[in-house]
Amino acid sequence: MQQGQLTPEAFLAWLEGVGIRHETIRHPPVFTVAESKRERIHERLPGAHVKNLFLKDRDGRFWLATLLEHRRVPIGALARSLGLPRMSFGSPEELGALLGVTPGAVTPFALVNDRGHRVGFILDRELWEAQGRITAHPLTNTATTSVSAEDFRRFLALTGHQPRIADVAALKADAG
Repeated sequence: MQQGQLTPEAFLAWLEGVGIRHETIRHPPVFTVAESKRERIHERLPGAHVKNLFLKDRDGRFWLATLLEHRRVPIGALARSLGLPRMSFGSPEELGALLGVTPGAVTPFALVNDRGHRVGFILDRELWEAQGRITAHPLTNTATTSVSAEDFRRFLALTGHQPRIADVAALKADAG
């Protein structure tokens, strides 16, 4: 975490300060969707649960992709669908420096720490068009936060991150 980046507690206070209503539950650390299901987070906090990929393209640009948790999409197919250069995963050090989180705690809410707009944001179309609630880690994998889809879009506007919308459902898992 870099100086000036929000901690999980400061992030939740920031949400309240900007009028974004949220529900947050605490739980043991979870690193995968399977672990979150074992902890029954989905039952305790209904909504569209997400998974996140921190990526770096061949040109050195960083990207955060937020997808519905059940999506299985090759990174190459995702990049091609958006007309982006070949991508690979960013390093834990780059993740911490740019978004202030560690592997396992990657979340779209970390965009609050990207004040320099060095990370582009890719969002699953179904999440962009969602009407219910969206759930993600609040900068730590020991909690999960739920906000309305409308407030999620407002969060993105407040952080200045305009998402590139990906029609992930249309991508073929075998499209290399």
